[in-house]
Amino acid sequence: MRISRASARIATGGVLVTLLGGLCVAFGLGFSPRAGALLQPALAFDGTATPNTALLTPNDGSHTLLGAPQTSEKAKELSALQYAADQGQIGAQWKFGRMLAEGDGVTQNDLRAFEYFSQIANSHADEPPGTAQARIVANAFVALGRYYLKGIPNSSVERDVDRARQMFLYAASYFGDANAQYELGQLYLDGNPRDVHEAARWFLLAATKGQCRAEVALGDILFRGQQVPRQAARGLMWLTLGRDCVGADEQWVKPLYDDAFRSASDDERAMALVYLRNWMNGRRD
Repeated sequence: MRISRASARIATGGVLVTLLGGLCVAFGLGFSPRAGALLQPALAFDGTATPNTALLTPNDGSHTLLGAPQTSEKAKELSALQYAADQGQIGAQWKFGRMLAEGDGVTQNDLRAFEYFSQIANSHADEPPGTAQARIVANAFVALGRYYLKGIPNSSVERDVDRARQMFLYAASYFGDANAQYELGQLYLDGNPRDVHEAARWFLLAATKGQCRAEVALGDILFRGQQVPRQAARGLMWLTLGRDCVGADEQWVKPLYDDAFRSASDDERAMALVYLRNWMNGRRD
């Protein structure tokens, strides 16, 4: 289990220190859900609204299925999937969009993927949160935000950090999507001007849902005390949780954890273990 792996990474020696206060986070995320084809303003923590976004689908790009050679049966399946996607079936739009984005069974085509994700976002932006379909919509917004962070070469989709932020903010606030909350935190962490405090607030929202990268990012901020009161034990707890759940290809995580563990005092390690056990036992204070 995760608790046994995580606990083993924290030394238990030393005298327990007084419980440190948790990171205070404002959870008031307001939103106007009736959106229709156009997105309504998403509210930030301070209650201010972001500008309305325009329709997302660009007017360029081919609509022909460009796949690698397939067997007859596989080709029929792909044709059926594309047909369902073109008829507006949200599950098919998401699945086919992901296949295009990843080059999974078809020729990779980011612009085509972007178009399918845009159709989902434009048609289902007011989907009631908490449903399986709402998760698909939230994922589409996150995918769009990531495309806007980089842009799509040789297309009308240019790099637009403000638009990316709108996509992430919508999914993070209205749908409560953990990946969107993490991406939004990263924008604040890497932004100019940089706002580490705001980044930590979004990372905490995502980390409490088990978003692995958010756990690591929040732990690093708290352990080092970056524009927030230093909470070394809590930071080490989050770093441990994140280290145990990220994939093996996340090479950036281990140095952060190792540095924190080496520099932590025995008391901080012991207190982190207490926090960790409480967290895994369902105590979220």
